[in-house]
Amino acid sequence: MSKRSAANAAWGGRFAGGPSELLQRINVSLDFDKRLYTQDIAGSAAHCAMLVRQGIIAKEDGERIARGLAQIKEEIEAGAFPFKVEHEDIHLNIEARLAELVGPAAGRLHTARSRNDQVATDFRLWVRDAIDRLDRQMHALQAALLDRAEEHVATVMPGFTHSQPAQPVTFGHHLMAYAEMLGRDRGRFRDARVRLNESPLGAAALAGTAFPIDRADTAQALGFDRPMANSMDAVSDRDFALEFLAAAAICGTHLSRLAEEIVLWSGPNFGFIKLSDAFTTGSSIMPQKRNPDAAELVRGKAGGFIGDLVALLTVLKGLALTYAKDLQEDKRPVFATADNLELCLLATTGMVRDLAVDAAAMRRAAAAGFSTATDLADWLVRVLGMPFREAHHRSGALVRVAEQLGCDLASLPLAEMKKVEPRITKNVFEVLSVDRSVASRSSFGGTAPTEVKRAIAAARKRYMS
Repeated sequence: MSKRSAANAAWGGRFAGGPSELLQRINVSLDFDKRLYTQDIAGSAAHCAMLVRQGIIAKEDGERIARGLAQIKEEIEAGAFPFKVEHEDIHLNIEARLAELVGPAAGRLHTARSRNDQVATDFRLWVRDAIDRLDRQMHALQAALLDRAEEHVATVMPGFTHSQPAQPVTFGHHLMAYAEMLGRDRGRFRDARVRLNESPLGAAALAGTAFPIDRADTAQALGFDRPMANSMDAVSDRDFALEFLAAAAICGTHLSRLAEEIVLWSGPNFGFIKLSDAFTTGSSIMPQKRNPDAAELVRGKAGGFIGDLVALLTVLKGLALTYAKDLQEDKRPVFATADNLELCLLATTGMVRDLAVDAAAMRRAAAAGFSTATDLADWLVRVLGMPFREAHHRSGALVRVAEQLGCDLASLPLAEMKKVEPRITKNVFEVLSVDRSVASRSSFGGTAPTEVKRAIAAARKRYMS
């Protein structure tokens, strides 16, 4: 059989000639969809077993098919499978090889099934597996963040708004913000997994089948919660892929924000942390450089996650029901995002574990920029009974005086303070150190070391069990 006629074997005698070479090239998806082989074989095995139980195919044929599928899986995993581009995708490659192994019985496997519901089933199974892998990686990153936060419960650093020093916080509190982001990321992926866990298998091309199949049987065999309720929706839906990409884009954005902070913190202008040689590179011309390449690449890959989501949304936006070949383009962005997100999670976990903290540099930065000015305003409200807006104004005036004298608030002479607010006493200095500032922020979710310890313990119960 020629390649041209072999390429038409799947859709039979309707076509006398074969496709052009250009059509073959644009039509082939084997280069990326062959990674679905595990899911394709599992789906075929479940379908075959159901056909036997329903009396649709003979038991002997079912046993031959099952043995052939098992051998094909072994061949693929051993690197011995004869992939052929003329069979265009993983599904037809497996089907053709099965025919070589078991003969005419192989043709019975496709009874009551179309490539439309077959590929939709395979893809859902693959995305489900990808979510489970990524959840393990997110769990590992959360564990790293919690461990490092525990080390630095009381390590003072500046907190920022508008990229300007705002109030003192602890490094442990800062890291816990990312642990919480990862918790929401894991929740989004879990929610997406629940919704995708319905089986398209048995929807056939789009209208169901006249054969007496048991869709609940195959759904259960493949670990789905139930069959999809509408055959047209079953073959055309890619919401599960969109939700996966959306969750990944949000997670990637969180990783990018942390990566940006690692880039900033590791530079000499901050000097808060240092990454080892494991996560940095040098310069081809400047021998002194230590570049945070791993963090920069994590930051850069977030653009790809967002682009992959937009790409699939754009593919789907103009498709009428049900299946169209456009849907072949659903896998490239999902596969790329899954691969890159897993890599970014691994790299970020490695950097979090690796980074060395310069607590003295953090403390110096926290004390600069009049970061306890809010504590001063709070003291005026609490001790002098001043309305907050008036206290805010007085504190701003005291900051201006300190600027003029070239000192911080904790070093501002009491006599100078009294010129602005005569009722101020020496007790105000109790709130102007960065340690007292962070210790006072003990409201739920605050930066006080006691509260950070509580938050870490709570997070271990929520996320690590």
